[in-house]
Amino acid sequence: MKLTVIGYWGGYPKKNAASSGYLLEHEGFHLLIDCGSGVLSKLQNVVQPEELDAVILSHYHPDHIADIGVLQHARLIQGFLGKELPNLPVYGHSFDEHEFSKLTYKTITKGVPYNPKDILSAGPFKISFLKTNHPVSCFAMRIEAGGKTLVYTGDSSFKEEFIEFSHDAEILLCECNFYGNQNGKSAGHMNSIEAGQLAQKAGIKQLILTHLPHYGNLDELITEASREYSGIIKLAEEFLSITL
Repeated sequence: MKLTVIGYWGGYPKKNAASSGYLLEHEGFHLLIDCGSGVLSKLQNVVQPEELDAVILSHYHPDHIADIGVLQHARLIQGFLGKELPNLPVYGHSFDEHEFSKLTYKTITKGVPYNPKDILSAGPFKISFLKTNHPVSCFAMRIEAGGKTLVYTGDSSFKEEFIEFSHDAEILLCECNFYGNQNGKSAGHMNSIEAGQLAQKAGIKQLILTHLPHYGNLDELITEASREYSGIIKLAEEFLSITL
Protein backbone atom coordinates (compact mmCIF):
# COMPACT_ATOMS: atom_id res chain seq x y z
CA MET A 1 0.00 0.00 0.00
CA LYS A 2 1.42 3.35 -1.07
CA LEU A 3 0.35 6.79 0.19
CA THR A 4 1.07 9.97 -1.76
CA VAL A 5 0.11 13.35 -0.34
CA ILE A 6 -1.45 15.56 -3.02
CA GLY A 7 -2.66 18.44 -0.84
CA TYR A 8 -2.47 19.13 2.88
CA TRP A 9 -3.52 22.68 3.71
CA GLY A 10 -6.49 23.36 5.97
CA GLY A 11 -9.27 25.69 4.87
CA TYR A 12 -7.82 26.75 1.53
CA PRO A 13 -4.71 26.01 -0.52
CA LYS A 14 -1.65 28.17 -0.21
CA LYS A 15 -0.15 29.66 -3.39
CA ASN A 16 0.55 26.93 -5.97
CA ALA A 17 -0.61 24.22 -3.55
CA ALA A 18 -3.73 22.22 -2.70
CA SER A 19 -5.99 21.53 0.25
CA SER A 20 -6.89 18.00 1.38
CA GLY A 21 -6.22 15.19 -1.08
CA TYR A 22 -4.39 11.87 -0.64
CA LEU A 23 -3.75 9.12 -3.16
CA LEU A 24 -3.68 5.54 -1.91
CA GLU A 25 -2.51 2.76 -4.24
CA HIS A 26 -2.47 -1.00 -3.89
CA GLU A 27 -2.41 -3.78 -6.51
CA GLY A 28 -2.85 -1.23 -9.30
CA PHE A 29 -5.98 0.33 -7.73
CA HIS A 30 -5.97 4.11 -7.32
CA LEU A 31 -8.12 5.51 -4.49
CA LEU A 32 -8.31 9.27 -3.97
CA ILE A 33 -9.16 10.27 -0.40
CA ASP A 34 -10.80 13.71 -0.40
CA CYS A 35 -10.61 16.07 -3.36
CA GLY A 36 -10.08 19.61 -2.14
CA SER A 37 -9.17 22.81 -3.94
CA GLY A 38 -6.16 22.44 -6.23
CA VAL A 39 -6.05 18.66 -5.92
CA LEU A 40 -6.89 17.88 -9.55
CA SER A 41 -4.07 20.07 -10.85
CA LYS A 42 -1.52 18.53 -8.48
CA LEU A 43 -2.82 14.98 -8.92
CA GLN A 44 -1.81 14.99 -12.60
CA ASN A 45 1.85 14.94 -11.56
CA VAL A 46 1.23 11.44 -10.17
CA VAL A 47 -1.74 9.91 -12.01
CA GLN A 48 -4.22 11.19 -14.56
CA PRO A 49 -7.91 11.78 -13.64
CA GLU A 50 -8.95 8.93 -15.93
CA GLU A 51 -6.67 6.54 -14.00
CA LEU A 52 -8.59 6.87 -10.74
CA ASP A 53 -10.61 3.82 -9.74
CA ALA A 54 -12.55 5.39 -6.84
CA VAL A 55 -12.83 8.50 -4.68
CA ILE A 56 -13.88 8.60 -1.04
CA LEU A 57 -14.86 11.73 0.90
CA SER A 58 -14.69 12.39 4.62
CA HIS A 59 -17.16 15.30 4.52
CA TYR A 60 -18.46 18.11 2.35
CA HIS A 61 -16.53 21.21 3.38
CA PRO A 62 -15.03 22.89 0.30
CA ASP A 63 -11.41 22.27 1.27
CA HIS A 64 -12.20 18.55 0.97
CA ILE A 65 -14.51 18.45 -2.08
CA ALA A 66 -13.95 21.61 -4.14
CA ASP A 67 -12.36 19.75 -7.07
CA ILE A 68 -15.03 17.08 -7.46
CA GLY A 69 -16.71 19.16 -10.16
CA VAL A 70 -13.55 19.64 -12.20
CA LEU A 71 -12.69 15.96 -11.77
CA GLN A 72 -16.06 15.15 -13.32
CA HIS A 73 -15.38 17.47 -16.23
CA ALA A 74 -11.87 16.10 -16.74
CA ARG A 75 -13.25 12.61 -17.19
CA LEU A 76 -16.06 13.94 -19.40
CA ILE A 77 -13.55 15.65 -21.69
CA GLN A 78 -11.36 12.54 -21.87
CA GLY A 79 -14.47 10.69 -23.00
CA PHE A 80 -15.00 13.23 -25.78
CA LEU A 81 -11.38 12.61 -26.78
CA GLY A 82 -12.12 8.95 -27.34
CA LYS A 83 -11.25 7.26 -24.06
CA GLU A 84 -13.84 4.81 -22.79
CA LEU A 85 -14.04 5.36 -19.06
CA PRO A 86 -16.19 3.51 -16.52
CA ASN A 87 -18.54 5.38 -14.23
CA LEU A 88 -16.27 6.46 -11.36
CA PRO A 89 -17.63 5.62 -7.89
CA VAL A 90 -17.42 8.53 -5.46
CA TYR A 91 -18.10 7.30 -1.95
CA GLY A 92 -19.58 9.75 0.52
CA HIS A 93 -22.00 9.84 3.42
CA SER A 94 -25.66 10.60 2.70
CA PHE A 95 -26.41 12.67 5.82
CA ASP A 96 -26.29 15.80 3.63
CA GLU A 97 -28.54 14.87 0.73
CA HIS A 98 -27.90 18.08 -1.21
CA GLU A 99 -24.13 17.67 -1.24
CA PHE A 100 -24.32 13.92 -1.79
CA SER A 101 -26.50 14.45 -4.87
CA LYS A 102 -23.63 16.37 -6.54
CA LEU A 103 -21.42 13.29 -6.55
CA THR A 104 -23.41 11.80 -9.42
CA TYR A 105 -22.80 13.40 -12.82
CA LYS A 106 -24.28 11.89 -16.00
CA THR A 107 -22.52 8.55 -16.54
CA ILE A 108 -19.19 10.05 -15.50
CA THR A 109 -19.32 9.68 -11.72
CA LYS A 110 -21.72 7.87 -9.43
CA GLY A 111 -22.31 8.89 -5.82
CA VAL A 112 -22.23 5.78 -3.65
CA PRO A 113 -23.33 6.16 -0.01
CA TYR A 114 -21.26 4.47 2.65
CA ASN A 115 -22.84 3.24 5.86
CA PRO A 116 -20.52 4.29 8.70
CA LYS A 117 -21.58 1.21 10.68
CA ASP A 118 -20.36 -1.16 7.97
CA ILE A 119 -17.01 -2.00 6.42
CA LEU A 120 -16.75 -0.73 2.85
CA SER A 121 -14.89 -2.67 0.17
CA ALA A 122 -13.32 -0.50 -2.52
CA GLY A 123 -11.02 -2.48 -4.77
CA PRO A 124 -8.43 -4.12 -2.49
CA PHE A 125 -9.21 -1.77 0.39
CA LYS A 126 -11.37 -2.47 3.43
CA ILE A 127 -12.54 0.77 5.00
CA SER A 128 -14.19 1.29 8.38
CA PHE A 129 -15.46 4.60 9.73
CA LEU A 130 -15.64 6.69 12.89
CA LYS A 131 -17.81 9.78 13.23
CA THR A 132 -15.66 12.75 14.17
CA ASN A 133 -16.24 15.90 16.19
CA HIS A 134 -16.70 18.56 13.53
CA PRO A 135 -19.35 21.21 12.75
CA VAL A 136 -20.71 19.03 9.93
CA SER A 137 -21.01 15.25 9.60
CA CYS A 138 -17.51 13.94 9.01
CA PHE A 139 -15.98 10.47 9.19
CA ALA A 140 -12.48 9.24 9.92
CA MET A 141 -11.35 6.18 7.96
CA ARG A 142 -9.36 3.10 8.87
CA ILE A 143 -8.12 1.68 5.58
CA GLU A 144 -6.61 -1.80 5.39
CA ALA A 145 -4.97 -3.71 2.54
CA GLY A 146 -2.15 -6.19 2.21
CA GLY A 147 -1.86 -6.59 5.96
CA LYS A 148 -1.17 -2.87 6.46
CA THR A 149 -3.33 -0.13 7.96
CA LEU A 150 -3.63 3.61 7.40
CA VAL A 151 -5.90 5.77 9.54
CA TYR A 152 -7.06 9.16 8.27
CA THR A 153 -8.74 11.32 10.90
CA GLY A 154 -10.57 13.60 8.51
CA ASP A 155 -11.40 16.81 10.38
CA SER A 156 -12.03 16.49 14.11
CA SER A 157 -11.24 17.67 17.57
CA PHE A 158 -9.75 14.98 19.78
CA LYS A 159 -12.00 12.17 20.95
CA GLU A 160 -11.08 9.11 23.00
CA GLU A 161 -12.59 6.74 20.43
CA PHE A 162 -9.75 7.60 18.06
CA ILE A 163 -7.33 5.59 20.22
CA GLU A 164 -8.98 2.22 19.69
CA PHE A 165 -9.93 3.10 16.11
CA SER A 166 -6.29 3.85 15.25
CA HIS A 167 -4.71 1.04 17.26
CA ASP A 168 -1.45 -0.32 15.77
CA ALA A 169 -1.85 1.41 12.40
CA GLU A 170 1.29 1.79 10.33
CA ILE A 171 0.39 5.39 9.51
CA LEU A 172 -1.82 7.92 11.26
CA LEU A 173 -2.64 10.72 8.83
CA CYS A 174 -3.79 13.14 11.49
CA GLU A 175 -5.26 16.58 11.11
CA CYS A 176 -3.29 19.24 13.00
CA ASN A 177 -4.83 22.62 12.37
CA PHE A 178 -3.68 24.22 15.63
CA TYR A 179 -0.49 24.69 17.63
CA GLY A 180 -0.09 23.22 21.11
CA ASN A 181 -1.04 26.41 22.95
CA GLN A 182 -4.35 26.65 21.07
CA ASN A 183 -7.65 24.91 21.68
CA GLY A 184 -9.32 23.78 18.47
CA LYS A 185 -12.28 22.04 20.06
CA SER A 186 -14.91 24.61 19.15
CA ALA A 187 -13.68 24.63 15.54
CA GLY A 188 -13.65 20.83 15.36
CA HIS A 189 -9.88 20.49 14.97
CA MET A 190 -6.91 19.00 16.82
CA ASN A 191 -3.70 20.62 17.96
CA SER A 192 -0.18 19.20 17.76
CA ILE A 193 -0.10 17.93 21.34
CA GLU A 194 -3.37 16.04 20.91
CA ALA A 195 -2.08 14.49 17.69
CA GLY A 196 1.03 13.30 19.51
CA GLN A 197 -0.97 11.93 22.42
CA LEU A 198 -3.25 10.02 20.06
CA ALA A 199 -0.32 8.50 18.17
CA GLN A 200 1.39 7.44 21.39
CA LYS A 201 -1.69 5.89 23.01
CA ALA A 202 -2.71 4.09 19.81
CA GLY A 203 0.74 2.60 19.21
CA ILE A 204 1.09 4.16 15.76
CA LYS A 205 4.21 3.36 13.73
CA GLN A 206 4.37 6.76 12.01
CA LEU A 207 2.53 10.05 12.46
CA ILE A 208 1.90 12.37 9.51
CA LEU A 209 0.55 15.80 10.48
CA THR A 210 -1.75 17.29 7.86
CA HIS A 211 -4.55 19.87 7.34
CA LEU A 212 -1.91 22.37 8.42
CA PRO A 213 -2.36 25.99 9.58
CA HIS A 214 -1.43 28.95 7.38
CA TYR A 215 0.65 30.78 9.98
CA GLY A 216 3.50 30.25 12.39
CA ASN A 217 6.52 27.95 12.14
CA LEU A 218 5.17 24.60 10.98
CA ASP A 219 8.23 22.76 12.31
CA GLU A 220 7.02 23.71 15.77
CA LEU A 221 4.11 21.30 15.26
CA ILE A 222 6.60 18.43 15.10
CA THR A 223 8.46 19.69 18.18
CA GLU A 224 5.22 19.88 20.16
CA ALA A 225 3.89 16.52 19.00
CA SER A 226 7.21 14.86 19.79
CA ARG A 227 6.81 15.74 23.46
CA GLU A 228 3.95 13.25 23.52
CA TYR A 229 4.92 10.72 20.85
CA SER A 230 8.25 8.89 20.60
CA GLY A 231 7.87 7.56 17.06
CA ILE A 232 8.47 9.00 13.59
CA ILE A 233 6.69 12.30 12.91
CA LYS A 234 6.51 14.07 9.55
CA LEU A 235 4.73 17.09 8.22
CA ALA A 236 2.59 16.36 5.19
CA GLU A 237 4.13 17.91 2.12
CA GLU A 238 3.35 17.90 -1.56
CA PHE A 239 4.07 14.50 -3.14
CA LEU A 240 5.37 12.99 0.08
CA SER A 241 5.23 9.28 -0.71
CA ILE A 242 5.31 6.44 1.81
CA THR A 243 5.09 2.73 1.11
CA LEU A 244 3.55 0.84 3.99
